[in-house]
Amino acid sequence: MAFTCDIVTQEKTVFNGEVKSVSLPGSEGRMGILANHSPLLTTLGFGEVIVRDVAGGEQYFAIGGGFAEVQPDHVIVLADSAEQAEEIDIERAEQARARAEQAMKEGVVKEDPDKYAQIQASLLRAQVRLDVGRKHSGRQRREMATGFSQPRDEDRS
Repeated sequence: MAFTCDIVTQEKTVFNGEVKSVSLPGSEGRMGILANHSPLLTTLGFGEVIVRDVAGGEQYFAIGGGFAEVQPDHVIVLADSAEQAEEIDIERAEQARARAEQAMKEGVVKEDPDKYAQIQASLLRAQVRLDVGRKHSGRQRREMATGFSQPRDEDRS
């Protein structure tokens, strides 16, 4: 049984489609959503969203927090930031992580709790983008070449 899933940010709709399941990084842990799920409103942490479409394919997204509204026939992910795995620029994410780590090391930001929290969020967002981007880089090209999705060795553990 399928349901609709939307992943949106303030700037754009990142995903919209019919799906079989959605796996979300809830602030209290991962959660899996299937059709006819009980209504739920929850906060999301930084992490990976996995969307399994009706054909059995999977799409992966890095999100930087937000909220999810779950209804029996619809899931809406309102993300602070969201990016599809194949679109993640690994080099740019590494540079963002390095900048955030440098700012944390300088220690000046500890005197300003708001600035410290902002830099810490930037560091988490960059790390999630790196993790998701590296984990799934080339996956779409392999699937297109072979015609189907095969689990990689690291996916089997």
